[in-house]
Amino acid sequence: MKLLRFEDLIVYEDKDYILINKPPHVSTLNERTADRTSIIQLARNYCPQAQVCHRLDKETSGILVIAKNPEAYRHVAVQFEKRQVKKIYHAVVEGIHNFEGVDVHLPIKQTSGGGVRIDKEEGKEAKTIFYTKEVFRRHTLVECHPLTGRMHQIRIHLACLKAPIVSDELYGGRMLYLSELKRNFNLKKFTEEQPLIKRVALHAFALAFKALSGEPLYVEAPYPKDIAALLRQLRANM
Repeated sequence: MKLLRFEDLIVYEDKDYILINKPPHVSTLNERTADRTSIIQLARNYCPQAQVCHRLDKETSGILVIAKNPEAYRHVAVQFEKRQVKKIYHAVVEGIHNFEGVDVHLPIKQTSGGGVRIDKEEGKEAKTIFYTKEVFRRHTLVECHPLTGRMHQIRIHLACLKAPIVSDELYGGRMLYLSELKRNFNLKKFTEEQPLIKRVALHAFALAFKALSGEPLYVEAPYPKDIAALLRQLRANM
């Protein structure tokens, strides 16, 4: 991965907050791995008091809020706790689906294997509302509104709707190849076909909350290259 410049990730900044478009494959917080690049590390090099206000999975791209001072952090943390922050995700899923405000309210429990499962006895409350944004030949672009913030919530709730996210093999999704979409596709001799996207096709598209000043903030994060390329191929091969 090329060297990340924190300044290049910023989509909005004021005296209290920085909102960035997190790239895929970068951890929000520090991990005990050889690759020590994390958003919090980059943010603190830019602003020493920076605190990340929530987390995105390592594979997930998109909008992330960083507070520049403790008061700003507490202000947003309370809004997350009271479920007053509006979160919008976009996912490319398998199959054709007409989701017009489909409400999935199924409790989630973490498993020892690093994933989650639906557990109506011991799971924590989890609720997501889904809307269809665009339909392709065999796939759908879905807008997801998580009202709670459980681990892998959107991923497992979509799997429950028989709409697993492309490349999400943990919850029943499959890798997608151009040969499955393009008629008369020819692969060059002695080459191995690569999937159109090599990570879960999920992007945190937008976030809305109240700034410390009381003013409403709504910020969007443009699609990264891999999601944009996937959508181009889906639209080109209808």
